Amino acid sequence: MTGGTGEAADATSATRVTPTPENGIVVVALSGGGDSLALAAATAFEAPRAGWRAAAVIVDHGLQDGSAEVAEAAAAQARELGLDPVTVVRVDVASDDPAGPEAAARAARYAALDAAADDLGADAILLGHTLDDQAETVLLGLARGSGATSLQGMPAESGRYRRPLLGIPRATTRQACVDAGLAIWDDPHNVDARYTRVRVRERVLPVLESELGPGVAEALARTAEQLREDTAALDAFADEVAEDVVELEEAGVSLSVAALAANPAALRQRIIRLVAQSEFHEALSRTHTLEIARLVTDWRGQGAVALPGFTAERRGGRIHLISTRAGELTGQKPPHDH
Repeated sequence: MTGGTGEAADATSATRVTPTPENGIVVVALSGGGDSLALAAATAFEAPRAGWRAAAVIVDHGLQDGSAEVAEAAAAQARELGLDPVTVVRVDVASDDPAGPEAAARAARYAALDAAADDLGADAILLGHTLDDQAETVLLGLARGSGATSLQGMPAESGRYRRPLLGIPRATTRQACVDAGLAIWDDPHNVDARYTRVRVRERVLPVLESELGPGVAEALARTAEQLREDTAALDAFADEVAEDVVELEEAGVSLSVAALAANPAALRQRIIRLVAQSEFHEALSRTHTLEIARLVTDWRGQGAVALPGFTAERRGGRIHLISTRAGELTGQKPPHDH
């Protein structure tokens, strides 16, 4: 940011961790809140120096009175910062989404961002998630008991999405906006205790900081980063081992019992999940994964196990995974060749 303090410089430099091609276009997803506004200012400062064009997209969810005015105010600040083009997109959020209003709004927002980025031919979409957002995500994943996949939080890069502020505390982004004279919009939903994430932010994290000492958010973010590294390594190993484990069959695949048994549980279960996803497009729960694994580790002559989209049965030293969808023949290569 122009002229700013050390904190502002920290927020600005964070954009450098996610380079895009020279002369490319990056889109900032801007809400008008402190995090995305700091990101917009940092991008406006850095983009021309890196040979990028920087645009902004403001998504108006229409869920609050005055949302159109909030969106236009954010757009005006983006234009003053030098972002171009600046686009406001109004979306309709499904009111009957079984996943709830937060998920419905998120789905509508990402669809709008993707469409706008496609129209611009953008190379990357920048999101303003901070270290605090990451810590909240890890705690929510811990509460769900979803394993390493949830505990690793949000990735810094996913497709063309980038989160360059994941290492920056929310307090720093707000201070950067204050230092730059930017008007922050505070979303009333961010203090609405009906939302689980708000209760984590306003109640759970402060209690942890009070009882365990400062630095809890940073520790949770570090945990997420370490788990993401470990998960990437284990997934790569599972993909390699699958080459020796998997054989195609007419309506599915089979896996070598001996090869699965020779690997530790973490790899064995990853291979099972990988095969289920690759061959049957099913994301197995831990319970289903362990049911198949027991055919290897706790074999007592039990029969076939019924699973979503396929069955698993041990015969002749192999676990046979066969589709139960009428007329389906996978005809795919083993997952390591996908």
